[in-house]
Amino acid sequence: MHEAHQYARTEGDTVKCSLCAHRCTIAEGKHGICGVRINQGGTLYAANFGKVAAEAVDPIEKKPLFHFLPGTLSYSLGGVGCNFRCRHCQNWEISQASLDAMPLREISPEQGVERARTSGAASISWTYNEPTIWHEYAMEMGARARAQGLGTVYVTNGYATEEALDELAPMLNAFRVDIKAFSDDFYRKVCRARLQPVLDAALAAHERGMHIETVTLVIPGLNDSLEEMQALITWVLENLGPDTPMHFTRFHPDYQMTDRDPTPLPLLEKIYRLARDLGVRYPYLGNVPPGPYENTYCPSCGALLIERYGFMSRVVGLSEDRCIKCGERIAVVRSV
Repeated sequence: MHEAHQYARTEGDTVKCSLCAHRCTIAEGKHGICGVRINQGGTLYAANFGKVAAEAVDPIEKKPLFHFLPGTLSYSLGGVGCNFRCRHCQNWEISQASLDAMPLREISPEQGVERARTSGAASISWTYNEPTIWHEYAMEMGARARAQGLGTVYVTNGYATEEALDELAPMLNAFRVDIKAFSDDFYRKVCRARLQPVLDAALAAHERGMHIETVTLVIPGLNDSLEEMQALITWVLENLGPDTPMHFTRFHPDYQMTDRDPTPLPLLEKIYRLARDLGVRYPYLGNVPPGPYENTYCPSCGALLIERYGFMSRVVGLSEDRCIKCGERIAVVRSV
């Protein structure tokens, strides 16, 4: 197995992991909350290194990332395990699985980069389950990908520590982070985690120059009040800036949360308008019928810049990173 980064030996054969904000103390023969970092004789191993549960070539818009290499494909990999226990997880079959619970294929970092290149993808995304717990694998593949001109993407719950982000920063371009609610009570009860480490990681990734987009799944009765949405939006504006794309997505019942209805579209429209009114330049709605809430418009003159239908997009009003109509600079990454 592959020795892990981000840990320290403590008393006896016990180790303390510093990869995610849980900072698990792991006894010999045991694993952390993620289920994939295992202590054997006082050495912490990344038992999931190179073990892949899901592989696909997706439109980058599926992540969703709307301002990072728009209109391109992303070679996408997922493993097993997670450091959250979200009751509404939509990928629970792999995120809540153990390493020995399902067949996994071996893909080396070198093979991953080659498969990405031959697929025609412009980037590699670690997604489907939590990429933070795939740290060593993503680090090695990502360094090779960047050397060959590919972009790199984390689709993450944002629980990485600052130490882990320091290691990732040289290779990671985009940090697509879920801010699942703006309530610590929600995080504790629904995800078995905490809010503040997610905010800290989003800010740390921003400070290290990563492209940031946020996603919030709006769940009726749990995180859908306009007061909570305003607090979240205000935090993003003050800490990540008004150019940060914010996605508000529609909930549908899944996993252990089948007792709630889908999010009403009129509520999502109110949140969209609230974000606009507060100063977010690029708000979006997700999991809704195709329409204007997925498109990118110039925040200065209102011209249509990127038209989207589902996961397909068409750049119609941009020249490099500027609006063709008025010349406004648009916060979009067109190349890496």
